[in-house]
Amino acid sequence: MLHGLDFLRGMDILSVTVRLALALVCSGMIGIERADKRRPAGFRTHILICLGAAIAAMTSVHLFVTMNYYLDVARMGAGVVSGIGFIGAGTIMVTRRRRVKGLTTAAGLWVVAIVGLCCGFGFYEGAVYTTILVLVAEVFFSKLEYRLLRNNREISVYLEYTKPSCLEEIVDRCHMLGIKIVDVEITRKNDETGASCAMLALSSRQGAGKEDILQNLNGVDGVITVVET
Repeated sequence: MLHGLDFLRGMDILSVTVRLALALVCSGMIGIERADKRRPAGFRTHILICLGAAIAAMTSVHLFVTMNYYLDVARMGAGVVSGIGFIGAGTIMVTRRRRVKGLTTAAGLWVVAIVGLCCGFGFYEGAVYTTILVLVAEVFFSKLEYRLLRNNREISVYLEYTKPSCLEEIVDRCHMLGIKIVDVEITRKNDETGASCAMLALSSRQGAGKEDILQNLNGVDGVITVVET
């Protein structure tokens, strides 16, 4: 703890202003990064959640310290932590190709709410350090993850085809390329074409690249679309 900030841990107008301003800055920095990546919850959403959590925490402290209400100060903060899950769930979606998106944004919203509580309770150090680590994780670690997985030999493929015999040729081509089919999920589309779609989890142990896999599967007669998910 930085003892030089002890004068801001009270509940005067200066402390309240600093807590809300810090919540605004911390959440804004995280929100800008999410907005730059075109995520469902962006700049304003992160700010509103963090400010709401901060004012909830300050309200609890105010009721206990100033109004002398004997209550559990952490109860309102616990409600914020659990309640933010409903908002986070709204950012998670399953695409038409069975791909889950929005988990990182949902986790970020949950962390932003915690940062707001830190600001509201006067734990400035925790709010600042957490914000820095979140930005490091979202900006730099995402690039590191991409580099580590760039040469990954496992690939998930979404494809659409017009006739069942396509699957037999797809299996033959996978064996020819040395690709192991780990999992298969087949459904039938409800549209005018009557085309079926499948999700394939493939594992290549003999060095076949993703481009070669997609190109070979796309060359199967009757296959309409082949996309990596």
